[in-house]
Amino acid sequence: MTSSDAELRLLTEAREWAAQDPDPATEASLLELVRLVEDGDPAARQELEDSFRGTLQFGTAGLRAALGPGPNRMNRVVVRRAAAGLAAFLVEAVAKAEAGTRPRAVVGYDARYNSDIFAAETAAIFTAAGIETFLLPAALPTPLLAYAVRALECDGGVMVTASHNPPQDNGYKVYLGRHAVTAEGDGAQIVAPYDAEIAAHISAVGPLESIALAGDGWTVLDGSIAAEYQRATAALAMPERFPARDLRIVLTPLHGVGGGTALEVLKAAGFTDVTVVAEQADPDPDFPTVSFPNPEEPGALDLALEAAARLDADLVIANDPDADRAAVAAKDPDTGAWRMLRGDEVGSLLGAHMVARLADGDSLAEADGRRVFANSIVSSRLLARIAAAAGLDHEETLTGFKWISRVPGLVYGYEEALGYCVAPEQVKDKDGISAAVLIAELAATAKAAGKTVFDTLDELYLQHGLHASDQLSIRVADLGLLDAMMNRLRVSPPESFGQSAVEVFTDLAEGSAQLPPTEGLLYITRNLTRVIIRPSGTEPKLKCYLEVIHQVGSAAELPAARQAARASLDEVLHDVSEALGL
Repeated sequence: MTSSDAELRLLTEAREWAAQDPDPATEASLLELVRLVEDGDPAARQELEDSFRGTLQFGTAGLRAALGPGPNRMNRVVVRRAAAGLAAFLVEAVAKAEAGTRPRAVVGYDARYNSDIFAAETAAIFTAAGIETFLLPAALPTPLLAYAVRALECDGGVMVTASHNPPQDNGYKVYLGRHAVTAEGDGAQIVAPYDAEIAAHISAVGPLESIALAGDGWTVLDGSIAAEYQRATAALAMPERFPARDLRIVLTPLHGVGGGTALEVLKAAGFTDVTVVAEQADPDPDFPTVSFPNPEEPGALDLALEAAARLDADLVIANDPDADRAAVAAKDPDTGAWRMLRGDEVGSLLGAHMVARLADGDSLAEADGRRVFANSIVSSRLLARIAAAAGLDHEETLTGFKWISRVPGLVYGYEEALGYCVAPEQVKDKDGISAAVLIAELAATAKAAGKTVFDTLDELYLQHGLHASDQLSIRVADLGLLDAMMNRLRVSPPESFGQSAVEVFTDLAEGSAQLPPTEGLLYITRNLTRVIIRPSGTEPKLKCYLEVIHQVGSAAELPAARQAARASLDEVLHDVSEALGL
């Protein structure tokens, strides 16, 4: 096929798409792209080619991509097909599980562009397919949707969100419940093989005009489901065991949908001295004050840290735009400067706090006869030591809460990317709002004892060893580069990191008795330095996770141990970069 033939075919495909597009905005933008390509604009041709380069694939993260026309973008055509395929899957799964039972589903959405439209059309398609459908009443946090799946005894749930992705993106996150999955997956995000089964149903959907949309018949929920979530989340606090509430908090939702919910929950839990960052308080799909709406990214917390310094606050809590994650910052007593805690630091602090709660007879203490802490393989090994010291079980899972939330007997789980599950019987997913309640509780408890959260961390290091971690993320324009870098490591495996010989090498793609196969490489050296390298599941990035452990004999040794750990991490970072050919 000549280049002119390929272009003609591309333009024909684009015009056919525009003719069926129910959205006048994407139809107009697509026809404008066609005109520019006909005029010889190379940038327009590249954009059009990418928009029609295959079909956006439905996987364990559901759908997530830039908004725009074409099968490789998030738009009303793609969402209608996804909703129709998911509806067919739910009807089939429920019929197999309990014949004669009407499937139930709930749909939620955030405040990104088109989220409300995608959610409303999903509700209309579900209803037309015979599913009893509930639609959340407003743009609300992802954890509230996950809560509703279980609270309403639904078989499926959809959250229209791109979480912390750039403003131009949107996504479609799917949960399964009741009849659609086994008990440990009830209310959790999808995993294999459900993703492939749903994808197959989507592929089998006929022409767009064959997808029926009901004009009404679904239930728009009132505010009671949000109120129930708020009450249940605030009730996680244990004032009888941890009465301290003297804590000045600065809170930011980063222009997302969690601000009002988080504020109400914190206040109901007794934390009334909370200041919301005014410039970031209201939902705004453009995220105007941050270059990237992810609390992990440099600069995202700058306004919150400025407010904290001005108000002489004790703690900063930041939720990402859909509020399923939580970031924490505090003033480091060693430097006097505010800094954000790493996800592993917060995960370990919450783990220790959960031990204290469980030891006090908390109702979470028994679950299926086991009490299990879990974290992803790329998260710190400190949680395992905390669990062992408390007589609790511990499990490692693949990255993602779709795996962590399925651990039988789970009472607490976290992953280093600022995700924490402190009440799995309530929300079988990461939840930045319930995490915020327990973070405030542990910080107030430390303050009442004349300590900071950093002092509490030091106590953990003295008991279990100083665990220090870092990351290297390499963003690429071409996804093929990720495969090339992983192949380079397999062909020329590193022999050491930080002058310590590699003693354990695991190709995670081969799987094991403990873990399903996943793309990634794990190295452990003689001095227990650990390096894990894997492609991101949601972004065009190669992610490298590093951890070193230094034993500490006394508090006086901690400053030197911190310096030694930092030096070790820097050495390992250099070696990883060299191994990747950077």
